[in-house]
Amino acid sequence: MEENLLINWEKKSAEHQKLYKNWLSKANKNQVLKVLPELHEEAFEKIDCLQCANCCKNYSPRFKTPDIKRISKLLGMKESSFIDTYLSLDSDGDYVAKTAPCPFLGSDNFCSIYDKRPSDCQRFPYTDEDVLFKRPVITLKNSTFCPAVYYVLEKLLVISK
Repeated sequence: MEENLLINWEKKSAEHQKLYKNWLSKANKNQVLKVLPELHEEAFEKIDCLQCANCCKNYSPRFKTPDIKRISKLLGMKESSFIDTYLSLDSDGDYVAKTAPCPFLGSDNFCSIYDKRPSDCQRFPYTDEDVLFKRPVITLKNSTFCPAVYYVLEKLLVISK
């Protein structure tokens, strides 16, 4: 199973959404939080984000005030110009990238602002923290486009049997 886990992962993830939702609502959070760091590391030993970049190609992080200050300084722009050039407000009132893919994603899948990237990007895909449980809707969505989230959820299902 191990070597086949990531084959057709998008299809399998779509098929397992109800299973994940059920599991997330019933899992022993304290037990799971103990194994998450190890599973997170294991996932990234098998998955190279630079081969994927689905997150950067299809979705935007929230750009919070500290992110905007840090990135606009890096780019030598006024914060207002940075916002006007790159960001828009979403339905939740959060600043997000105006375009997809992310304007800072290169054709080689490298991020041009990686060292100063938004905190959402730094923390993504949240597979080593309690966001996995606190925001199950986000976890389920992330599992459909991020192989690392899919991998961690699949491993958690096996462990909890």
